Amino acid sequence: MTHSALKWRRRQDTPEARRQREAKIALLLYGGDDDVLGKAYDSRLLARLFTYIRPYRRQLILAVLFMAVSTGLSVSGPWFVGQAVDAVSAGHFTALYQWALIFAGVSVVEWITNRQRIHIMAFVGTRVVTDVRSHLFRHLHTLSLNFHNNMSVGRLMSRLIGDVGVLQEFLTWSITGLARSLFNLIGIAVAMLLLEWRLALVVFSLLPVMIFLTNYWRRHVRDAYRATRQRLSIINGYLNESISGIRVTKSFNRELHNFWHFDDLNRSFFDANVRASKLSAVFFPGVDFIGSLAMALVVAVGGWLVMGDALTAGVLVSFVLYVDRFFDPIRELAQRYNTFQSTMASSERVFALLDTPPDLTDMAGAVDIGPIEGRVDFEHVTFHYKDDEPVLDAVSIHAAPGQRIALVGETGAGKSTVVRLLARFYDVTGGAVMVDGRDVRNVTLASLRSQMGIVLQDTFLFGGTIADNIRYGRLDASDDEVIAAARAVGAHDFIMALPEGYAAQVEENGGNFSTGQRQILSFARALLADPCILILDEATSSVDTATEQIIQRAMDTLMAGRTSFVIAHRLSTIVNADQIVVMEHGRIVERGSHQELLAKQGYYYNLYTMQWQRHAHADVP
Repeated sequence: MTHSALKWRRRQDTPEARRQREAKIALLLYGGDDDVLGKAYDSRLLARLFTYIRPYRRQLILAVLFMAVSTGLSVSGPWFVGQAVDAVSAGHFTALYQWALIFAGVSVVEWITNRQRIHIMAFVGTRVVTDVRSHLFRHLHTLSLNFHNNMSVGRLMSRLIGDVGVLQEFLTWSITGLARSLFNLIGIAVAMLLLEWRLALVVFSLLPVMIFLTNYWRRHVRDAYRATRQRLSIINGYLNESISGIRVTKSFNRELHNFWHFDDLNRSFFDANVRASKLSAVFFPGVDFIGSLAMALVVAVGGWLVMGDALTAGVLVSFVLYVDRFFDPIRELAQRYNTFQSTMASSERVFALLDTPPDLTDMAGAVDIGPIEGRVDFEHVTFHYKDDEPVLDAVSIHAAPGQRIALVGETGAGKSTVVRLLARFYDVTGGAVMVDGRDVRNVTLASLRSQMGIVLQDTFLFGGTIADNIRYGRLDASDDEVIAAARAVGAHDFIMALPEGYAAQVEENGGNFSTGQRQILSFARALLADPCILILDEATSSVDTATEQIIQRAMDTLMAGRTSFVIAHRLSTIVNADQIVVMEHGRIVERGSHQELLAKQGYYYNLYTMQWQRHAHADVP
């Protein structure tokens, strides 16, 4: 994209083009909830937020005390200046020096107390946000796969980072900031009334105009700032999608089209910011104008009173300084409004996530299953993810300890659902899944899954070293045990070929390794965990033939003496299974050994001849 082309596109940004762009943005925003603003004030949410502050209430009380002292000293400053001016007018130079010293001392104390308040609130805000984020992280790990399948990662990250960040801003700056603005406003108003009530009434006469302007800004700025946040969220999402899919973009030569789309999003964000800035351009200069007008009126009326000896010059100077400060807290309170509203919205989303109950927990009275032999029985199991969409229908499978069970069938037949029920990622709708004669719902999840090993088609590697990833399922394993597991699955040679060996860092999701290497590492991870029951969900479908041969040898070692459930499209993985279960539309249509099923010339035979024969090895009949 050349600069001249970009300038040409900017010139085409007509009102009609902007309307079309906003229509596109409206479609992208439809149904989203991450930027919806709730009530400006919700006592229920605020009370719940303060439950996280309660452990730090002593620090909060101390911060409020420091804030009260610093605010009181700040309000008294103009009065000291007025006293000094009157001392000069009366020719009392000693009094002038005394008031100057007092004012300097007050300023120092105000600085110290203000510094302490900020330090304490920064500590409290950071600690509270740390607690909230840890609570959220723990809670997410208690939620079932069903929840995570239905909730996008982007929305979860928005809550963990974006919404929690808004809470930090509120807790760190806004709590005492709001109180400080109110204290300042009330303190200055009282000081002006005590100092000269007639000038105070002159200033207060302009408050209706100030209230009207503030209400106008408050009503419109909510939607304006909301629009900017929504568009920024869309831009971030599109950036993430574009970077993640850069290979596909380049493969289909979509760079120019993607740029035009991003430029539309960026322009929409620009337009939303312009609208928000126009409101600020009305409100803040308006506040300054009202403040200047108030000061002009005070100078005029006050000067007339001074010339009539009804007022001293020092009082007039003090009053002018108070007027100069009077509108600052009003401006700050208006600015805090949007922050406060965002805090309510973020709190609602955070607590809604925390209130999401885990739909899969240990049953009442669940016990530790203890060491298992590996006998597995599916007793007339039925299951559905949604009420009107049955997935499994009366499925019965029986596996003796150490047997290999292969599940085959077309996509959507229910194979993966079977192994997910075995690991109790979901609970059956009907029937029961038994391990060593015990219903998996009656034992603790931790004791059940700790004796299972699962290798999926889409292998996930975590950040850290290769050794850390192999050790993931058994943290107490020694380095020698890690190396032994890698040797057993054929990973040792390519690991040692790396400059750092087992200490080599794994990039995001193992991006610095091939698909086959990631799969082999996942086998080493499963082998080191030493599970009694092994689940292989299409674990060899993403590797080449040469790598498959390495994995096949490793699988023989891995499955030896373990009850294994294997889902695979590669013939070499299942021909030696003790039992092949053929599934179609959630039902078992055939079962038996490879030779028995071929002899029947039924459903399995058709799958074999149509889809798998090209993968058969020469020594397989």
